[in-house]
Amino acid sequence: MKFLKDFKEFAVKGNMMDMAIGIIIGAAFNKVIDVMVKKVFLPPLSLLTDGVNFQDKRIILREAVSNLEGAIITDEVAIGYGALGEAFIDFLIIGFTVFLVVRFMNGLRNKAHDAKDKTVATPKDIELLSKLTALMEEQNKLLQSKKIMK
Repeated sequence: MKFLKDFKEFAVKGNMMDMAIGIIIGAAFNKVIDVMVKKVFLPPLSLLTDGVNFQDKRIILREAVSNLEGAIITDEVAIGYGALGEAFIDFLIIGFTVFLVVRFMNGLRNKAHDAKDKTVATPKDIELLSKLTALMEEQNKLLQSKKIMK
């Protein structure tokens, strides 16, 4: 029963929806990056390397064996280093893009948390904390001046 209550609390808070949205956007973003690597980056690279298709690059460990009719008896065993290179390019592009998005979001958050910057609306909690800090500094100055006067 506690499990269902915890799950309901998790779902109602919005965490589950945020996570679902993130997963959906991530899957769509992965498709975009996959197409960009295969259709945008690899063709010019293939042209520069005299038509080499990196997707097909592999080290064959065991050749495929077929009978006289051409039916494959034993499959080929190969290391697909071309596919690994393509996945590595995908990873670099995704990593760099995520870095740029996080950097941009951190900049916005830092700007929003700066109570002195009036170009961006400061969240209420930050605004209240900055006012509280100012009041505490003022109180400390008053206490300091009373100590000096005594």
